[in-house]
Amino acid sequence: MNIDHRQIERTASMWLARRDAGGWSDRQQTALDAWLAESTAHRVAFLRLEAAWEETARLKAFAAGGSATGVPARGEWVHSPYFASPAGGDHPVGQRRIMHGRGRRRWPLFAGVAASLLAIAVVAGGIAWSHYTRVETGAWRTALGARQVVQLPDGSTATLGSDTGLRMAFSRSRRDLDLASGEAFFDVAHDVARPFVVQVEGYRVTAVGTRFDVRRGHDSKLRVVVTRGLVRLQSTSDPAQAATMLPAGSIAMVGGGDVLVQQVPLDEARERLSWRDGYAVFHGTPLAEAVGEFNRYNARKIVIADPSLDALRVGGNFRLDNSAAFVRLMQEVFPVQAAQHGNRIVLSRKAPAKSAR
Repeated sequence: MNIDHRQIERTASMWLARRDAGGWSDRQQTALDAWLAESTAHRVAFLRLEAAWEETARLKAFAAGGSATGVPARGEWVHSPYFASPAGGDHPVGQRRIMHGRGRRRWPLFAGVAASLLAIAVVAGGIAWSHYTRVETGAWRTALGARQVVQLPDGSTATLGSDTGLRMAFSRSRRDLDLASGEAFFDVAHDVARPFVVQVEGYRVTAVGTRFDVRRGHDSKLRVVVTRGLVRLQSTSDPAQAATMLPAGSIAMVGGGDVLVQQVPLDEARERLSWRDGYAVFHGTPLAEAVGEFNRYNARKIVIADPSLDALRVGGNFRLDNSAAFVRLMQEVFPVQAAQHGNRIVLSRKAPAKSAR
């Protein structure tokens, strides 16, 4: 349905002129209320024009003998010389056009005055509406092995990990982000009226004021780590699935529609996010998981050729950009041997030493 905004503005100006002229009755107010209730467009047009009517300094020109400052009282501007009768007229405008004979008020004249303010109302209202509905957007991308701290317009920060893509769309009512790939840690500014929402892998991660990390794996698995506040994890692909509330110290692993939540001490949860300082911290971590951590930050990938090595558990602190040191340690501590194959480091089980005869 097409909306005639010009006609709506003209009708709104007519209502405003009638109300300002005085003698406003309950019946007229009821009719105005009914018109306003017909649509949001009616209410927006009327309120916008009313604001311009009352606040613009140009209304001073319609005052008749009033103070040079301030907005004239309702009804005062109808005595302005701008409404004087034509040359030779024998009645003051206040009598001839307003008071002379009931039912003969010339509302089109008042509507003309209101229409003269219409351009101001449209501009002022347009600016206000534009400000209200304005959406701030942004997009960032980090290279492999890189990290970046992004200052968001609401005062929050996002720390992006290696090979990460993040998009933002913030408005007065929403703070929406889309984690297209990689990992990001969010330190969220408190704003109850605008929930902070990260869309990732068919899930919505929602917070108000908190700190949490979201990782999107190459295997379509999702990890959420919360270090402060409370986060709500909700499936967008399956709305019937109950939301999962994650307090500080929670580590949620999502895969195949299943959500597995582990509650750990805060220090341990923070250690999972040591990538922000360029380190990986392992405590009895499966070898495959440790290898995956290095592969997120290095072009030369580590490949486990022998599945039996997956049972090995790794401990220690390692620089993420020094996978060679990690491989050397694996060879010294475990029955592992490494071989270079192009851009890959292949780990296999070391053959048992032959016994001497």
